[in-house]
Amino acid sequence: MVSFVRRVAQGRLDIVRVERSRRGAGSHASAAPGELAAVFGQQQGAGSARPPRDTAVSADHPRIVELSDICDRLHFADFADLDDGELGALESALAAFEGERSTERRTLFGRIDALSRELVERYKSGGASVDSLLD
Repeated sequence: MVSFVRRVAQGRLDIVRVERSRRGAGSHASAAPGELAAVFGQQQGAGSARPPRDTAVSADHPRIVELSDICDRLHFADFADLDDGELGALESALAAFEGERSTERRTLFGRIDALSRELVERYKSGGASVDSLLD
């Protein structure tokens, strides 16, 4: 869940940053679907080697609610109509939320990796066996 919410936040942050960049270049976004699709179509990295996962996420999950509240409070839906200060506040709030989720994700996956290493070590040392799990 934390990875999913983080990616949603990153997507929204990308949209806001493209709008700020356009304004810096003297143009203004029309928020046309084709333009938004172009933002998401830009290759930002190699992507994940993991297979896609189900994205049926409950809208009342605390992290989804938190992101929605930020976006509602700072008018993400109307980003093209925000003045530069409002757009900057929206960008800062989204960046902070995404950063918190990134930290949360690193911590979570660090714990998962440590537990996996411990489990492997137990199997290697004979402290655990697959046969004992089947009994």
